[in-house]
Amino acid sequence: MRRTATIDQLVVLGLALVVLLVAVVAGIAIGARSVAPAEVWRALFDYAGTDDHVVVRDLRLPRTVFGVCVGAALGVSGALIQTLSRNPLSEPGLLGITAGAGFAINVGALAGVAGTQLGQLGLAVVGCAAASVVVYAVGRTSPLRLVLAGVALTAVLMGISLGLRLSFPDVFDQYRFWSVGALAGSERIPMAVPVTVVVLSLAGALLVSRPLSALVLGDDVARGLGASVARTRLIVLVLVTLLAGAATAVAGPIAFAGLIVPHLARRIAADSVPWLIVHSMVVGAVLLVVADIGSRVLLPTGEVPVAVVTAFLGGPVLIWAVRKYEGAGL
Repeated sequence: MRRTATIDQLVVLGLALVVLLVAVVAGIAIGARSVAPAEVWRALFDYAGTDDHVVVRDLRLPRTVFGVCVGAALGVSGALIQTLSRNPLSEPGLLGITAGAGFAINVGALAGVAGTQLGQLGLAVVGCAAASVVVYAVGRTSPLRLVLAGVALTAVLMGISLGLRLSFPDVFDQYRFWSVGALAGSERIPMAVPVTVVVLSLAGALLVSRPLSALVLGDDVARGLGASVARTRLIVLVLVTLLAGAATAVAGPIAFAGLIVPHLARRIAADSVPWLIVHSMVVGAVLLVVADIGSRVLLPTGEVPVAVVTAFLGGPVLIWAVRKYEGAGL
């Protein structure tokens, strides 16, 4: 029976990868300047320096790669935090990660070190990491306390950040470009560091999925099965920080992606945490690439931030999730 289930999951994963490949090709080809698939192929493997080839190689290819990485990172970070907290309404922003990045960007703008893409990238990662350390230090004893600590820290950091933006207009000017949540302009960000962080963290998520499966059964049962509860919880929190932090640093705050993806992936992963992680990678990448395509073509006058598209999709999912789980406890 288990072998049959594994084969079924592999078939579904194969189909999902095909969908992702189609989405990636569409993401490279579709935009304000449409490029034929055959020309996309020539731009990638027989570069001639034409206008279409420059658009494909220098603009859309890096943007699509970032879209795949950001989507996979947000999807897996959402799956990890929902599994860890045993709360189907959780997402990375609930732990204060997004607020930490925003606060760091505000402080960096005030100090004059957030004027470049690389500077914002570093500040966002540091802010995410600092917020996660504080949340874990306060709420490490239980999933409920972890979530409450994240909500409280988010409120505090958002209040301070708003005060800085109101008091210093220059801070607001720099913050607002990062805060829209978009992949436009990501092609100017150095790719090696964020992509490496995301890939290594995704590999770590796969490795920790087995002990995390034991944690789902409860702390006492997990200890009885030989899992280290505190160590597993700490590793998961570090991975969530790295994944959501790198994604937020590259694209800004993108709401609901970490909420939508695990619910979609859970419907095809049955009760397996490892398969939930794998499917969340692919579904998250597909979701963000498709949302980015939509952000380019929705308005004839310009682009819509991809965060607006994910929020439009995520609102109904949140309502559905609240109605479905309104009687469930943490």
